Amino acid sequence: MTRMIRIFDTTLRDGEQSPGASMNVEEKIMVAKQLARLGVDIIEAGFAYSSPGDFEAVHRIAQEVEGPTICSLARARPEDIERAWEALKGAPKVRIHTFLSASDIHLKHQFRMTREEAKKRAVAMVQLARSYVEDVEFSPMDASRSDPSYLYEVIEAVIAAGAGTINIPDTVGYAVPQEFGRLIRGIREAVPNSSRAVISVHCHNDLGLAVANSLAAIVEGAGQVECTVNGIGERAGNTSLEEVVMGLRTRRDWYQADTQIRTEEISKTSRLVSKTTSMVVQPNKAIVGANAFAHTSGIHQDGLLKDKTTYEIMRPESVGLVESKMVMGKLSGRHAFRQRIEELGYKLTDEEVNHAFERFKKLADQKKEIYEEDLEVIVSEELAKMADRITLKSFRVESGTNQVPTATVELEIDGKAIIRTGTGDGPVDAVYRTIAAITSTKSTLLMYVVKAITGGTDAQGEVSVRVQEDGRTVSGHGADTDIITASARAYLSALNKLACLTAKQVQGEEKVNLI
Repeated sequence: MTRMIRIFDTTLRDGEQSPGASMNVEEKIMVAKQLARLGVDIIEAGFAYSSPGDFEAVHRIAQEVEGPTICSLARARPEDIERAWEALKGAPKVRIHTFLSASDIHLKHQFRMTREEAKKRAVAMVQLARSYVEDVEFSPMDASRSDPSYLYEVIEAVIAAGAGTINIPDTVGYAVPQEFGRLIRGIREAVPNSSRAVISVHCHNDLGLAVANSLAAIVEGAGQVECTVNGIGERAGNTSLEEVVMGLRTRRDWYQADTQIRTEEISKTSRLVSKTTSMVVQPNKAIVGANAFAHTSGIHQDGLLKDKTTYEIMRPESVGLVESKMVMGKLSGRHAFRQRIEELGYKLTDEEVNHAFERFKKLADQKKEIYEEDLEVIVSEELAKMADRITLKSFRVESGTNQVPTATVELEIDGKAIIRTGTGDGPVDAVYRTIAAITSTKSTLLMYVVKAITGGTDAQGEVSVRVQEDGRTVSGHGADTDIITASARAYLSALNKLACLTAKQVQGEEKVNLI
């Protein structure tokens, strides 16, 4: 009999803790809506107490995203739990996820609490959360390094207090599969009321074992997995959603378990998260990497031509990898454009449709064929728009053999137009140096990546950058058929995010990173 495993997606909370992967509110809403299309059971939309921006994201996702349960993280503190409830209230399906460490290492050195004090606090905070919502989750942080007997005590107490989900975090990625599986089995056998709660697992990938640990936990009775798209997250990342989902789907014969995920949406979701966070997916990444279904060996190719099952354990189509389809052209009208966007799963306002349609018509004049991936980029950039302080008005670049690359750039900053000319080692460097001179940024460019969205010499180029200044790291993204234009857009996207973070710091907004 197949068990259904809940997928608790924390891309918008724990995944965002990857350096440079921070998203603005509009980007979070866009990703959350795609996660709903993917079919996740719970979306951890953020940590409402941590900042006004996270509060707004949790609140708007709870109000605007239909389908999944929307969850906010909260430390085991009254102010955190009350703030989470303020963000969630009024929405149909909500959860408060509160936590406190259970390991002696954390209790002694970080929290400076005794075991009894920590258990008492955990029970009180679960009761408080339960007074606001029916769906409460509790996590004994650093569970994999906790004394099992004390861990069992805490779990029994918080279930009695009203926690319906108990999450077992491998916070520092220390566990190995056999050990982690035994821990889950021990909880189910030693905690008298464990059957009254769903046992969840939240594994980090420091030893590359997050997915293996999660699957081992499922074998021993875990009913929920906490994971992120593309496995992004703090340090080495989190359990990869797509790997757990396809592991269960492909080996249902072994695990006797599956999920409600619409796997055909996996590749699209992966691309969106990669683009939004500028976290490039490695080519050999399982399920969603560029080489995941590529076969170069002559023996493999021969086998595939005879029967796909010889060297493919899953079909590319099962995760949404299908041949790019030409969908629109320069003669397509606004009505056809809107209809195709809706078929792709996006809902835009009239104003957003108008802006996206203008961008589409401009692109249609530049390239002969418009593909689904092109439309996805146009729409996602429109949906993720924020109030930018700095906008690109125009630029001109002169570059060639035996010529110093020179760029003339016109920016508009807070409504004021500024033009300046500068030089660089190449055309992109000249544009970036000139933009830096105009904006007086002291930031450092940490990463610059270019890739084509579709095939052909007229394909849009997609540029991702990572920029750091004053200890803050942000990502930027831009796309255009002109790679220098795409590069300028990506750089300005990052600089606008830095400006936004600086403004929030001045207002006293502080983001807290947790489990």
